[in-house]
Amino acid sequence: MSNGPQGDTALRIISSMATAALLRALAGDYPRHGGRPVELVSAGGVEVLRRVMDAEPFDVVVLAAEAIEQLSRKGRLLPGSPVELVRSSVAVAVPAGAPHPDIGSEQALRAAVLSATGIGYSTGPSGTGLLAVLQRWGIDEQVRARLVQARPGVSVASLLASGQVALGFQQLSELRGQPGIELLGGLPAACAIETTFSGAVCTLSPQPAAAAALLAYLHAPQTGPTARQHGLEPA
Repeated sequence: MSNGPQGDTALRIISSMATAALLRALAGDYPRHGGRPVELVSAGGVEVLRRVMDAEPFDVVVLAAEAIEQLSRKGRLLPGSPVELVRSSVAVAVPAGAPHPDIGSEQALRAAVLSATGIGYSTGPSGTGLLAVLQRWGIDEQVRARLVQARPGVSVASLLASGQVALGFQQLSELRGQPGIELLGGLPAACAIETTFSGAVCTLSPQPAAAAALLAYLHAPQTGPTARQHGLEPA
């Protein structure tokens, strides 16, 4: 790390909410490992994608791999910089104190969805995955009126806690530790939804070498235990 004011310049990361808690923890530790201070900006994935597409200056972006590919095609990322960081699985939750339906098999989960008075899902890849599962089950039209999509940047947990929905689907990392809900667990293997989140150096980064060093730290093997503590698996 260089000396002087430039060496203390904070690096700016923008990420979707699924990796926000993990990145906050790792960013807090980074200066103790010789890195620069890190400023983390987290928002809904749709907004993050838009902001980077609109050429808002950031050093590093962390998004679902498909979104990172979109940014690469538009020239918003340094060529060769994208790297897979973590894998995230979708989980199911209910409001605190509510009965726990059986979700131990694909058939049981399908029945739980059919009987739920309201089903919460996100605008991100977990929501896209859920809609695909409902369509594959042939019940998408049947439950459409009971689907409640959380607005960008709004958690499915808040829909559950406020009683707006009876069953909620979102990345495990976003549901864990949220007040007013109880986790049922992950989806059965036959209908599991998994998203890979990647990071990359933004083309407009004023300090690309330092940004690449930060990205390498986020991808380092020693960050694996921290990722697992936040409901994520190293990629």
